Amino acid sequence: MPHLRLAIPADAGAIAAIYAPIVQGTCISFELAPPSEAEVGTRVVKTLRQYPWLVCEGEGEVLGYAYASPHRSRAAYQWSAEVSVYVAAAARRRGVGRALYTALFATLKIQGYVNAYAGIALPNAASVAIHEGFGFTPIGVYRQVGYKQGAWRDVGWWHLPLQSAPANPSSPVPLGEVAFTEPFQQALQDAAAFLKGSG
Repeated sequence: MPHLRLAIPADAGAIAAIYAPIVQGTCISFELAPPSEAEVGTRVVKTLRQYPWLVCEGEGEVLGYAYASPHRSRAAYQWSAEVSVYVAAAARRRGVGRALYTALFATLKIQGYVNAYAGIALPNAASVAIHEGFGFTPIGVYRQVGYKQGAWRDVGWWHLPLQSAPANPSSPVPLGEVAFTEPFQQALQDAAAFLKGSG
């Protein structure tokens, strides 16, 4: 039965395998070479110090993953996060991406984040549809901001308010402070309802 959980370093090989063809064969990612399993493991550990990195697992196999990262490094940006989701080719159209993003946004909200942003290399109608289906709205385009596969590429930016902006916000809490709480576990369970074959 498919389910959602936090990523662990041992997932690095499966995550790298999902990500590699996207790096090699598309402009979705602006990386030019796929990261090694060791590098992915390092990224997972570093991310989980503050942000959620979730995987969808079914029959012992990682079907997809989603994670958040800093929008910018300066302190005043700390309530905003960038988000990404990737699904294995064989697991698409099974609700994996929807479940992962639903759980990711709920977790960010629990932590105290206010905004989510997604950068999409253009054109990418499928990704635009996914994000706008969650309520993201377009806010601008970086023209010819990256060069890959022999051409200059534009990146569009989309914004999703996670919750109302408080007048005097506390800093978002680290993932470790919410990861084993009832609200977090409930968020995973609720999001898993979107997985086809989950029940």
